[in-house]
Amino acid sequence: MKQIIACGILAAPLFVACSSSPKLDTVPRVDLPRFMGDWYVIASIPTFIEKDIYNAVESYRLDDDGTIATTFTFRKGGFDGKEKTLRPRGFVVNTGTNAHWDMQFIWPFKSEFLIIHLDEEYRHTVIGRSKLDYLWIMSREPVMPAPVYDAIIEKVKSVGYDTSRIRKVPQKWD
Repeated sequence: MKQIIACGILAAPLFVACSSSPKLDTVPRVDLPRFMGDWYVIASIPTFIEKDIYNAVESYRLDDDGTIATTFTFRKGGFDGKEKTLRPRGFVVNTGTNAHWDMQFIWPFKSEFLIIHLDEEYRHTVIGRSKLDYLWIMSREPVMPAPVYDAIIEKVKSVGYDTSRIRKVPQKWD
Protein backbone atom coordinates (compact mmCIF):
# COMPACT_ATOMS: atom_id res chain seq x y z
CA MET A 1 0.00 0.00 0.00
CA LYS A 2 2.84 2.39 0.85
CA GLN A 3 4.37 1.72 -2.59
CA ILE A 4 1.10 2.57 -4.33
CA ILE A 5 0.79 5.84 -2.40
CA ALA A 6 4.43 6.73 -3.10
CA CYS A 7 3.98 6.03 -6.82
CA GLY A 8 0.85 8.19 -6.84
CA ILE A 9 2.68 11.07 -5.18
CA LEU A 10 5.59 10.78 -7.61
CA ALA A 11 3.29 10.54 -10.63
CA ALA A 12 1.05 13.48 -9.63
CA PRO A 13 3.28 16.13 -11.22
CA LEU A 14 3.20 14.21 -14.49
CA PHE A 15 -0.60 14.33 -14.56
CA VAL A 16 -0.57 18.03 -13.72
CA ALA A 17 1.87 18.57 -16.60
CA CYS A 18 -0.63 16.88 -18.92
CA SER A 19 -3.50 19.14 -17.88
CA SER A 20 -4.63 21.83 -20.28
CA SER A 21 -2.29 24.76 -20.76
CA PRO A 22 -2.45 27.69 -23.12
CA LYS A 23 -1.27 26.84 -26.61
CA LEU A 24 2.10 28.39 -27.29
CA ASP A 25 3.08 28.45 -30.96
CA THR A 26 6.60 27.52 -31.94
CA VAL A 27 8.52 28.88 -34.89
CA PRO A 28 7.67 27.09 -38.16
CA ARG A 29 11.07 25.45 -38.63
CA VAL A 30 14.47 25.23 -36.94
CA ASP A 31 17.61 24.20 -38.81
CA LEU A 32 19.13 22.17 -35.97
CA PRO A 33 22.78 22.30 -37.12
CA ARG A 34 22.50 26.08 -37.48
CA PHE A 35 20.86 26.41 -34.03
CA MET A 36 23.71 24.54 -32.34
CA GLY A 37 26.45 26.44 -30.53
CA ASP A 38 26.58 29.04 -27.78
CA TRP A 39 23.65 31.20 -26.70
CA TYR A 40 24.05 33.88 -24.01
CA VAL A 41 21.07 34.06 -21.66
CA ILE A 42 20.06 37.72 -21.78
CA ALA A 43 16.95 37.44 -19.60
CA SER A 44 14.65 34.80 -18.17
CA ILE A 45 11.80 33.93 -15.92
CA PRO A 46 14.23 31.93 -13.83
CA THR A 47 13.91 28.50 -12.30
CA PHE A 48 15.04 28.18 -8.68
CA ILE A 49 18.52 27.18 -9.92
CA GLU A 50 18.83 30.31 -12.05
CA LYS A 51 18.15 32.93 -9.41
CA ASP A 52 21.08 35.33 -8.94
CA ILE A 53 23.16 34.03 -11.86
CA TYR A 54 25.71 35.86 -13.99
CA ASN A 55 27.37 35.13 -17.35
CA ALA A 56 24.89 32.38 -18.20
CA VAL A 57 25.56 30.54 -21.46
CA GLU A 58 23.59 27.65 -22.95
CA SER A 59 25.55 25.56 -25.47
CA TYR A 60 24.02 22.94 -27.77
CA ARG A 61 25.64 20.13 -29.74
CA LEU A 62 23.71 17.77 -32.00
CA ASP A 63 24.80 14.19 -31.37
CA ASP A 64 24.75 11.35 -33.90
CA ASP A 65 21.71 9.78 -32.23
CA GLY A 66 19.67 12.97 -32.83
CA THR A 67 19.72 14.11 -29.22
CA ILE A 68 21.13 17.44 -28.17
CA ALA A 69 24.00 17.55 -25.69
CA THR A 70 23.47 20.71 -23.68
CA THR A 71 25.90 22.51 -21.41
CA PHE A 72 24.54 25.31 -19.24
CA THR A 73 27.23 27.31 -17.43
CA PHE A 74 26.85 30.30 -15.14
CA ARG A 75 28.34 31.99 -12.12
CA LYS A 76 26.28 32.05 -8.94
CA GLY A 77 25.96 35.27 -6.93
CA GLY A 78 28.24 37.51 -9.00
CA PHE A 79 30.74 37.73 -11.82
CA ASP A 80 33.38 36.29 -9.51
CA GLY A 81 31.02 33.65 -8.08
CA LYS A 82 31.64 29.95 -8.38
CA GLU A 83 31.10 28.62 -11.89
CA LYS A 84 28.36 25.99 -12.12
CA THR A 85 27.71 23.62 -15.01
CA LEU A 86 24.59 21.60 -15.79
CA ARG A 87 24.41 19.06 -18.61
CA PRO A 88 20.84 18.26 -19.58
CA ARG A 89 20.01 16.35 -22.76
CA GLY A 90 17.56 17.62 -25.35
CA PHE A 91 15.18 15.37 -27.27
CA VAL A 92 13.47 16.71 -30.39
CA VAL A 93 9.76 15.95 -29.98
CA ASN A 94 8.48 17.49 -33.22
CA THR A 95 10.86 16.48 -36.01
CA GLY A 96 8.68 18.28 -38.55
CA THR A 97 9.61 21.69 -37.13
CA ASN A 98 12.50 20.82 -34.75
CA ALA A 99 11.05 23.59 -32.55
CA HIS A 100 9.59 21.42 -29.76
CA TRP A 101 12.10 19.62 -27.58
CA ASP A 102 12.00 17.97 -24.21
CA MET A 103 14.92 18.71 -21.92
CA GLN A 104 16.01 16.07 -19.42
CA PHE A 105 18.02 17.14 -16.38
CA ILE A 106 17.29 14.03 -14.32
CA TRP A 107 16.13 10.68 -15.69
CA PRO A 108 13.26 9.91 -16.28
CA PHE A 109 11.81 13.43 -16.03
CA LYS A 110 11.64 15.69 -19.07
CA SER A 111 10.58 19.30 -19.37
CA GLU A 112 8.99 21.03 -22.34
CA PHE A 113 11.29 23.31 -24.38
CA LEU A 114 9.56 25.35 -27.10
CA ILE A 115 11.41 27.60 -29.52
CA ILE A 116 8.85 30.40 -29.80
CA HIS A 117 11.06 33.02 -31.47
CA LEU A 118 14.08 32.75 -33.74
CA ASP A 119 15.23 35.51 -36.04
CA GLU A 120 16.19 34.68 -39.64
CA GLU A 121 19.91 35.07 -38.94
CA TYR A 122 19.80 32.79 -35.87
CA ARG A 123 21.11 35.61 -33.65
CA HIS A 124 18.25 35.79 -31.14
CA THR A 125 15.90 33.17 -29.78
CA VAL A 126 13.25 32.73 -27.12
CA ILE A 127 12.52 29.46 -25.38
CA GLY A 128 9.18 29.11 -23.63
CA ARG A 129 6.79 26.62 -22.10
CA SER A 130 3.05 26.12 -22.56
CA LYS A 131 2.51 26.72 -18.86
CA LEU A 132 4.02 30.21 -19.29
CA ASP A 133 6.01 29.54 -16.12
CA TYR A 134 9.57 29.84 -17.45
CA LEU A 135 11.15 31.75 -20.32
CA TRP A 136 14.64 32.28 -21.73
CA ILE A 137 15.66 35.13 -24.04
CA MET A 138 19.00 34.32 -25.64
CA SER A 139 21.47 35.84 -28.08
CA ARG A 140 24.61 34.77 -29.89
CA GLU A 141 26.30 37.83 -28.34
CA PRO A 142 26.39 38.76 -24.62
CA VAL A 143 24.55 42.02 -25.35
CA MET A 144 21.23 42.34 -27.17
CA PRO A 145 20.33 45.64 -28.86
CA ALA A 146 17.60 47.44 -26.88
CA PRO A 147 15.13 47.61 -29.82
CA VAL A 148 15.43 43.84 -30.35
CA TYR A 149 14.99 43.13 -26.63
CA ASP A 150 11.98 45.47 -26.40
CA ALA A 151 10.32 43.82 -29.42
CA ILE A 152 10.85 40.38 -27.87
CA ILE A 153 9.34 41.56 -24.58
CA GLU A 154 6.27 42.81 -26.46
CA LYS A 155 6.01 39.50 -28.33
CA VAL A 156 6.14 37.33 -25.20
CA LYS A 157 3.65 39.63 -23.49
CA SER A 158 1.27 39.21 -26.45
CA VAL A 159 1.29 35.41 -26.03
CA GLY A 160 0.42 35.64 -22.34
CA TYR A 161 3.68 35.85 -20.39
CA ASP A 162 3.77 38.05 -17.28
CA THR A 163 6.70 40.22 -18.31
CA SER A 164 7.08 41.63 -14.78
CA ARG A 165 8.63 38.26 -13.86
CA ILE A 166 11.40 38.53 -16.49
CA ARG A 167 14.84 39.21 -15.02
CA LYS A 168 17.90 40.29 -17.00
CA VAL A 169 20.97 38.08 -16.59
CA PRO A 170 24.10 40.19 -16.11
CA GLN A 171 26.72 39.47 -18.76
CA LYS A 172 30.29 40.81 -18.57
CA TRP A 173 33.06 39.28 -20.64
CA ASP A 174 36.64 40.48 -21.08
